[in-house]
Amino acid sequence: MATDVPREVLPIPDRPYVGPTMYDARDPRATYRPIEPLRPPEGAPNVLLILLDDAGFGSNSAFGGPCRTPTFERLAEAGLRYTRFHTTAICSATRAALLTGRNHHSVGMGTVSDMATAAPGYTSYRPNTAATIAETLLMNGYATAQFGKCHEAPTWEWSSKGPFHRWPTGSGFEYFYGFVGGETSQFYPSLFENTRPIRPTKTPEEGYHLTEDLASRACDWLRQHRSLAPDRPFFMYFAPGATHAPLHVPAQWLERYRGAFDQGWDAVREVTFSRQKQLGVVPPNCELTARPAGIPAWDSVADEMKPVLARQMEIYAAFLEHTDFCIGQVVDVIAELGMLEDTLIYVITGDNGASGEGTLHGTWNESLTMTGMTQIETPEFLRARLESFGTPQSYPQYSLGWGHAMNAPYQWTKRVASHWGGTRNGLIVHWPRGIEARGELRHQFHHVIDVAPTFLEVARLPHPVMVYGVTQQPIEGVSMAYSFHDASAPERRTTQYFEILGNRGIYHEGWTAVTAHGPPTGPMTPRPFDEDVWELYDTNTDWTQAHDLAKEQPDKLRELQRLFLIEAAKYNVLPLDDRTAERANPDTAGRPVLARGRRQRLYGGMGRVDAFAVISIKNKSHRITAQVVVPSGQCEGVIVAQGGFPGGWSLYTRNGRLKYCYNFYGLEHFYIAADEPLPAGPHLVRMDFEYDGGGVAKGGTVRLYVDDRPLGDGRVERTQPLPFASDEPLDIGRDGGSPVTPDYFLREFTGEVQWVELEVPEGALDFDAQVPQEERMKAALVRE
Repeated sequence: MATDVPREVLPIPDRPYVGPTMYDARDPRATYRPIEPLRPPEGAPNVLLILLDDAGFGSNSAFGGPCRTPTFERLAEAGLRYTRFHTTAICSATRAALLTGRNHHSVGMGTVSDMATAAPGYTSYRPNTAATIAETLLMNGYATAQFGKCHEAPTWEWSSKGPFHRWPTGSGFEYFYGFVGGETSQFYPSLFENTRPIRPTKTPEEGYHLTEDLASRACDWLRQHRSLAPDRPFFMYFAPGATHAPLHVPAQWLERYRGAFDQGWDAVREVTFSRQKQLGVVPPNCELTARPAGIPAWDSVADEMKPVLARQMEIYAAFLEHTDFCIGQVVDVIAELGMLEDTLIYVITGDNGASGEGTLHGTWNESLTMTGMTQIETPEFLRARLESFGTPQSYPQYSLGWGHAMNAPYQWTKRVASHWGGTRNGLIVHWPRGIEARGELRHQFHHVIDVAPTFLEVARLPHPVMVYGVTQQPIEGVSMAYSFHDASAPERRTTQYFEILGNRGIYHEGWTAVTAHGPPTGPMTPRPFDEDVWELYDTNTDWTQAHDLAKEQPDKLRELQRLFLIEAAKYNVLPLDDRTAERANPDTAGRPVLARGRRQRLYGGMGRVDAFAVISIKNKSHRITAQVVVPSGQCEGVIVAQGGFPGGWSLYTRNGRLKYCYNFYGLEHFYIAADEPLPAGPHLVRMDFEYDGGGVAKGGTVRLYVDDRPLGDGRVERTQPLPFASDEPLDIGRDGGSPVTPDYFLREFTGEVQWVELEVPEGALDFDAQVPQEERMKAALVRE
């Protein structure tokens, strides 16, 4: 393409032909400029952007952690390690900032999309004034693809009917294969190809694992690209759901760390800190920060819990190493195709700090944690399920103690945006053709908003000023390319604010002023903002934020607090928002919802319907009605199911009889069966659930009907008060996720399901409003 093409306005306007028009194409004057395909400027590299989920600074071995990551080490030894790279402390916010080059509040993602409000910094609705790096590269001639997690779309746009403007394919990626939301099962994921829901091609028993699937699809895409468009550079965004909960690991990886963490989190943290000093990713004179008071010393943990907690960390370590292995497959294919020398690889080793959401005991089924039912998971309960951790018969997360240890040497965890434990993530940069340095360290301070402008600079592309006719917000990041060739170059990011859920801080020229407004050991409803206790650190001399100078230098603290407010006002951080009840309720928060009312009809063929797109029938009396056509002979399979192994319900047929199962957190299955088989032909089948009342999570009486004729009844003794696992949607005509019940003979209905109706009858008992809003907030946060 011509080198004089202006690229500040996108799409690049087509140039009309200017010249004489000839009657006959044979006329020698009928000459025209050859058609030139759209390409970026000469020398623009391929770009592979890798983003891990919930992996802290001190988790992977490339930055001194206990989890073996040979791919990361290999890339770092042939490239650069950035030791002061930062994220936002939470999933959606980091991803929105990464893709736009703007602060997360500037693009409406002040928290996770599940908790959006009408305030400008918190809508979860990326404005059209903030085009993504994928859009910019695509409209300059790059091939683009995303594999893995998308948690940047508003929840009311998560259904398979869109709109899709903020899905990957509407945000500059020509191809998308992955999931939409905060988390998904690695064995039974809710997958989309572009915008179409699809099912995994294998079962866990046949060897399916999501990270392996993502890597395989990415490798296929690369081979196809090399075959069909070798002169077109690519931008691939590889963002697996790993290592976010649930911690699911292929069977052959489960034993790799057996016994490796018996010494406990305190000792692991100290060993990690020692390795970090040896690697140089922290200075030799820095200090290991103290363990927060709310996290127990390993020596004080009851002996009966230690094997459970150690096993949780073994599973996590295997999960991270397996993720590194899959990423290695993608890197190896790039090398095999002869493209590695000219591919800029960015490996961001976490979208925030390691998770502190697993409670002090960890969890076998994260749904218990996110719905306030942690009292069920006693030490005896956890020990009895020890060997199922990490398998399809679990939905686990590790303990807060391990989450803190995986952020060594820093304080706190994910969500705590005030401290480095929540925001500092190791970055590896590898580009053989573009970076001469090998195995070097870079200590310049940088933030995730600096990635997009770096990609633009190395591709020799300007920041777009107008995209699709819309004037663009200025990009707020600064390019990191200046540091590629000069380890001692003065850093160009000297100021950066941080804020998530009221946890906030400011970095300015080496100093930080911070306040942990709502740490994971604190109450869900923190104190008023004006009562927050601020800390002051000089990270020029105190790398890890170990020595609070707030009392010694109050004037410096006030200066930085004032600077935080200036930055907060500039970037839409205000008003600060730590509300629980108001944000959990879409109406008071001011965000749209997909499903309203007392009745909803869904038609045959629909599947993978997200919980946000289905009316709630929890904590209340309700009715499920289905119009079905029963085949002659024995009828089998699922009519409608919602949820899966971690909890859910299913209306299905077994041996020709209508049957209902309520799965309580994978712990108890309550069954009600019809007294006789369904006759062949069209029928209206129904399940009435008469809720007991008296509060939330109570039981009820179930009655089954065929054409209004009663066929059976029974009891469900207890129910789940809040949504089932966030990745387990509703399916009609089959159970497409993890099975709600092991009782199925077939998971797909052998007849025809024409429609299913969910209904909360007028006057029905409804106790849903009694669910504590703090628990609703917790459920939303655990999913990010």
